[in-house]
Amino acid sequence: MRLASRPLLVPALAAALAVTVLGGCGVVSPHTQTVGSAGSNTHSSAPSASLPYNMSGLLDPTGAKFFGVEAQDAPALAPVNAFASSAGRKPDIIGEYVAWGTSFNAQAVSTAWSYGALYYIAWEPYAATVQGIADGQSDHYITRFADAVRKLNLPVAISFGHEMNGNWYPWGTDQTSASAFVAAWRHIHNLFIQAGASNVIWVWNPNIINPVPQVQLQPYWPGAAYVDWVGITGYFPTSGPETFATLYGPTLAEIKRFTTKPVIIAETSVETGPSDIQAVHSLVVGVRRRPNVLGFIWFDFNKDGVDWQIESRPTVRDAVAADIARLPLIDPKR
Repeated sequence: MRLASRPLLVPALAAALAVTVLGGCGVVSPHTQTVGSAGSNTHSSAPSASLPYNMSGLLDPTGAKFFGVEAQDAPALAPVNAFASSAGRKPDIIGEYVAWGTSFNAQAVSTAWSYGALYYIAWEPYAATVQGIADGQSDHYITRFADAVRKLNLPVAISFGHEMNGNWYPWGTDQTSASAFVAAWRHIHNLFIQAGASNVIWVWNPNIINPVPQVQLQPYWPGAAYVDWVGITGYFPTSGPETFATLYGPTLAEIKRFTTKPVIIAETSVETGPSDIQAVHSLVVGVRRRPNVLGFIWFDFNKDGVDWQIESRPTVRDAVAADIARLPLIDPKR
């Protein structure tokens, strides 16, 4: 079943609409510890511009989890604060959908970092083809973006072309080959390295395989040298019941065949329904009990008649608050 497509997520940036796949039923819907510092292990809120940020602790933290949010009107802090107030905890990741061709928003990264959160970019190549990116047609733009990332010298997570194993985006299976996607990913990564922008966490983010079991993930894998985290998109649908194991288990098992990189649930939410409280509990407990799962990022949007926000849904809000209260969270700045 297809729901209405996802609207423009970053105002005046993305020119196209998109959708994200929900849970195992194939329903389509919308889209804290020591971590390092600049040049040394001594924390600085204003890192040295001459020494690359030390990312070692952030790349694979242990003992605590990420609790992130992608909110309407982010990176403005008002929706983030509303989310935090409802959840009873401040998120330690603030995510934003960024359209290809948009300049790097250094202020957004700095604001998130001052708030105590890692800034997470879902980089969406609507304005270019993946093959064109691989062939160098966007090199000037990518290099300017990478130079700005390096100049700011704060940690940034970047996911290019999320959900590439689905057919609902231009960079997905209907319009882009796996080999072109890998070539583009490696090319972007290499340009960042040439610019000295080593302060990036590279997040390779497929959709859960449940709705697209015919698409193998390994051909889209850029390689361990080009990826830091594996992200997974997957929603808990109203049709339920769904658990962490049934929603993400098949995808985790397939990914484990070719990499042991740490995993983050990069985009998720729970739809209102008879199993919503159980779904929230399963999500948080599933993350807490799996050492290789770094955390999750909640899609906090109200769009096209489907409310994914916790602020407006008391049952889901209370369930999230109760479970998150028992989840140890990472402090990215510590």
